[in-house]
Amino acid sequence: MALFSRGASLTTAQSDRAAGVLLAMACGDALGAGYEFGPPLAADVPVLMAGGGAFGWAPGEWTDDTSMAVGIAEVSAEGADLRTAAAQDRVAARWVGWGERAKDVGVQTRRVFATATAANPAGTKPTAADLRSAAEQLHRRTERTGGNGSLMRTAPVALAFLHDADGLVEAATALSALTHADPEAGEACVLWCLAIRHAVLHGTFDGLRQGLALLPVERRVVWAERLDAAEEREPSSFAHNGWVVEALQGAWSAMSRTPVPEESDSDLQPADHLRLALEAAVRGGHDTDTVAAIAGALLGAKWGASAVPAAWRRLLHGWPGLRGRDLVRLGVLSAQQGRPDRAGWPSAAVVDYGQWAERHVLVQHPVDPQVWLSGVGALERLPEGVDAVVSLCRLGADEVPAAGVAPADHVEIWLIDSADRAKNPHLSLVLQDAAAAVRQLRAEGRTVLLHCVQAHSRTPTVAALYGALLTGRPALECLEDVLRVLPLAHPNAALRAELAAR
Repeated sequence: MALFSRGASLTTAQSDRAAGVLLAMACGDALGAGYEFGPPLAADVPVLMAGGGAFGWAPGEWTDDTSMAVGIAEVSAEGADLRTAAAQDRVAARWVGWGERAKDVGVQTRRVFATATAANPAGTKPTAADLRSAAEQLHRRTERTGGNGSLMRTAPVALAFLHDADGLVEAATALSALTHADPEAGEACVLWCLAIRHAVLHGTFDGLRQGLALLPVERRVVWAERLDAAEEREPSSFAHNGWVVEALQGAWSAMSRTPVPEESDSDLQPADHLRLALEAAVRGGHDTDTVAAIAGALLGAKWGASAVPAAWRRLLHGWPGLRGRDLVRLGVLSAQQGRPDRAGWPSAAVVDYGQWAERHVLVQHPVDPQVWLSGVGALERLPEGVDAVVSLCRLGADEVPAAGVAPADHVEIWLIDSADRAKNPHLSLVLQDAAAAVRQLRAEGRTVLLHCVQAHSRTPTVAALYGALLTGRPALECLEDVLRVLPLAHPNAALRAELAAR
């Protein structure tokens, strides 16, 4: 069943999609947090990442869904085999430690933690075997352990087993059983992880149906009929979405019934499907954060981190003091068995661009002098007054946020400097998002540094689009203005083509 060998490197597009899994999952979680336990919403009601809700979440704060996924991803990002007792013990310890201080732990999960902790000597933490035993006891006692709490956190398993579908089935089943002994919870985790894996590798949602073949024979028809129902009915019809089956159905309904925008649509791009489907998942009501988190993991696997709106990424944060870029790191490292790339990304403290001679270029935008255009070297000493940064190249962990800049005011855009459009599958959307991020920061009164490595290609392109937003002039005309202050700049052919289209 291996379609991706353990030693293989991810392509640029696959890396984008792997990075998108936890990032979009957390965005769905934070988007739905303020609407949890509420009724379905009409299609014309805006869905905002505004926080609030029953637990008083801050805007952009993720909930237990993402926190428990982080507990898995922290282990898989180090290259550990999630099937082993040692790795599962580490996950169990992380979960129990989190649960002692968390403001929201699912009812079933909390009961398992409490039972396992009570059975251990004082001062010792439950092992994975302890949790599994407590979950089995609960199931024997109640026969009602099919909550959605294991499905909501399962996404890191898919990333850790891109190379091995059979291993994925084993790990997803085992990690589900740590708190949810109902076999249907394990089956749901297997199906969803197989779908995420396929989406990261191939960029389609086909893996969900294909995954049925790895379920026990007698269960395949049952789940196929459930997927059929999800495609036929609105998300709001799955009102019992605290149950793992209807949570999966609600997520798949929101995704499959939300049309993918056409390329010719002047206002939307195909990758806007990620945002639109997450909003649809929240509009389904009830356990909104969990259904949207489940949907977000698969949507991120299909569309990638590059499709996640910068406005959401700016707000995103949660336990244990992480932000969106940390989820990207955990996702990419999990997908690469703990191995960074040759430059040390995404785990290195600093990405070394020392060989690029023009990395210290620094000029003011020809239309808006409160926007500085620069190479990456400007991060070493920001111009006076700069309190926001939009980065168009990869940076190290110690470089974000830049000194003197709040975390939410340092925006990282996933944009590769290449004329090969396959490396930027959502180029138009990403460029629009980058220019909009600059405009939003300026509207908030920030002085912005916009940079890539040498301000040769990506920076002048986004600067031209920002100029077009301000002046209403064609983007290519605005590029000529930018090139007068950056005379060595030369945007690549793909970026120029995008400017010509505006």
